[in-house]
Amino acid sequence: MANKRELHKQEPFYKQAKKEGYRARSAYKLLDIQKRFNIFKRAFYILDLGCAPGSWLQVAKKFAEENLEKYKDQFYYRDHYKIIGIDIKKVSPIENINTIKADLTKLEIKEQIDSYFRAKLDIILSDASIKKIGNKFTDHIRQLNLCYNILGIVKNNLKYKGNAVIKAFQGSDFDTFAKEMKSIFRFLKSYKPKASKKKSNEIYLIGLQKK
Repeated sequence: MANKRELHKQEPFYKQAKKEGYRARSAYKLLDIQKRFNIFKRAFYILDLGCAPGSWLQVAKKFAEENLEKYKDQFYYRDHYKIIGIDIKKVSPIENINTIKADLTKLEIKEQIDSYFRAKLDIILSDASIKKIGNKFTDHIRQLNLCYNILGIVKNNLKYKGNAVIKAFQGSDFDTFAKEMKSIFRFLKSYKPKASKKKSNEIYLIGLQKK
């Protein structure tokens, strides 16, 4: 009988990622979100929390580079982009992207973010996840605690009308967190991308246009 690793390698999104040069199948979750909600419109300053192994950074870089060519008008525009990825795991380098190996819940991370960008961010992404122990309720609560930490960074560092994507786990306290997140955005959408595994209780909250 095939083990989990072997089965994972047989998945269509895994094969597609290998073919197209993405580091993980999770790239297609973000591409799906972008296709549906256009979160990267005029995004030049981008923060990716829980970025390992780097597939979301690859997607972010793709759209940041496109935006440099696409938006040359009298509206919001920059002639460069800045992207930081933060994860507790080491991430292999990606050209023109700054990666930091650190715990994103620590105070010094906020100082590093401020020091690098020296401006508010256009979009904040988080595919960060706790290490599951297998108890759905406990994992749900631990993930939400992480989400509240991330939301604190969103409140402090995201610009007016900026967008954010945060991964949460569905469960009893999900609506409470969603309500808290909704209070700082004009629009809040919940979405489960096609590339998410059917059995997974993960769901993405997409905040559009920070108040």
